[in-house]
Amino acid sequence: MSFKSLIQEMRGELGSISRKGFGFGRSRSQRVVQDSCVVPVDAFKQSCWATMPPELLRDVLVRIEASEDTWPSRKNVVACAGVCRNWRALVKEIVKVPQLSSKLTFPISLKQPGPRASSSLLQCYIIRNRTNQTYHLYLALNQASASNDDGKFLLAAKRFRRPTCTDYIISLNSDDVSRGSSSYIGKLRSNFLGTKFTVYDAQPTNPGAQVTRTRSTRLLSLKQVSPRVPSGNYPVSHISYELNVLGSRGPRRMQCVMDAIPASAVEPAGTAPTQTELVHTNLDMFPSFSFFRSKSVRSESLPQPAQKDGLLVLKNKAPRWHEQLQCWCLNFNGRVTVASVKNFQLVAAPENGPAGPEHENVILQFGKVGKDVFTMDFQYPISAFQAFTICLSSFDTKIACE
Repeated sequence: MSFKSLIQEMRGELGSISRKGFGFGRSRSQRVVQDSCVVPVDAFKQSCWATMPPELLRDVLVRIEASEDTWPSRKNVVACAGVCRNWRALVKEIVKVPQLSSKLTFPISLKQPGPRASSSLLQCYIIRNRTNQTYHLYLALNQASASNDDGKFLLAAKRFRRPTCTDYIISLNSDDVSRGSSSYIGKLRSNFLGTKFTVYDAQPTNPGAQVTRTRSTRLLSLKQVSPRVPSGNYPVSHISYELNVLGSRGPRRMQCVMDAIPASAVEPAGTAPTQTELVHTNLDMFPSFSFFRSKSVRSESLPQPAQKDGLLVLKNKAPRWHEQLQCWCLNFNGRVTVASVKNFQLVAAPENGPAGPEHENVILQFGKVGKDVFTMDFQYPISAFQAFTICLSSFDTKIACE
């Protein structure tokens, strides 16, 4: 039997498993690949694949991973990881992180830094629904993905307006975007003016991360929720927009302080923290008394980073004024087609001294291409989750920044 026939037979036997695990027959936005999906393996145990030698199995999985390099065919790689623990361990070992492979394969890839090469921004797009205040992030499968609404669903966010702030709840499931959902992975919170934002991750990005208990965290303990619901609020970045009290012309000025990423990450030999698992924390991990404080000691204000030294700071790339068009212009390389105050490009701000070549590379760019369609391109050292939250801050109303 040829190797090609071997692969085809393997895909055929995994077909029924992958169809159930990937939600075939549902809408594209509902095809959310859960990192801990459970699949039936009774039929698999009776097949020839259960007794395959480890060396041959590894060779087969390596070739599948190399051949199925784009979505939707890449679902076969994830299906292999859902067969059993042995297969899962091998696939996780074979599949490289996004910074090396430039691919988003598992849900944890959304929390890992993007491609390392400066010329390979990961292209995504965001669709806004004004009616229900939701935002869906998709991976662009080709250059025309944003225009024909054809892409791989990644994340969903829903806007909740509070009396003193605005929350954007972020989930892996477009049908269940809530704080109590098992697919909840983080949130974005703004102040009343919409000028300062804090990004919270549901799990720590590094061993030294400190959890911040907000009002939503305390209320969560009062509800009957699954013990697998993540309940932590770990600040990972702070976004601020400069006030425009004089009404000067020009785009918005913003700055992002990445709490979990060192400034040295943009250097050729620099590194950024990389999560390896989507950990579902338990409410019992937190002391019960900390959820029931009096109003006088509640900390509802947005926490600010104590010190920016050593942290990566992203700032706007300065645009230029076009005399003929009478507008501010940035080179988005054809990825942005509609002028908007929301459009921006972020680069790394130099920590000390003059800027180097690494500070000219665009780390994140966001722009409008339709009435409710926006492109989002990012690269190392930020993740898809971090890039999505920064772009969400641009949607929020800013009374004093226009």
